Amino acid sequence: MKPAHLAAALGLALLAGPALAQSADPSGTYLSESKETRVKVAKCGSAYCGTIVSVQGETKDVNNPDPKLKGRNLVGVQMISDLRPSGEDFTGQLYNYKDGKTYTGKMSFKGGNAMQLSGCILGGLICRSQTWTKVN
Repeated sequence: MKPAHLAAALGLALLAGPALAQSADPSGTYLSESKETRVKVAKCGSAYCGTIVSVQGETKDVNNPDPKLKGRNLVGVQMISDLRPSGEDFTGQLYNYKDGKTYTGKMSFKGGNAMQLSGCILGGLICRSQTWTKVN
């Protein structure tokens, strides 16, 4: 998985450093490390979801493996799903629109205005992380 690909998806995504307690609320709008993607994280049923609210560059989901979804706009796509507390962190699924794949993900908080997202494969053996900044 290329770092540039993971950047967009984690988009999204989580921390290996100090974290807030499990009760922390991840809600808010975050700007990706690459500054290409803004994602709004909000309560979604009993979990949290992250929806793309703006994206720079390619605006269509051209890398989606489903041919019917390749023409959809990225704005409005849920790229973080089923985000639930797990100890001091959160775990869920992260969709990377840069490669059209969904990864197991982890999210942790860094200070009051940042979160670290990690997208993982092979049951968490290989992960890539990004730090996203809260913009609201």
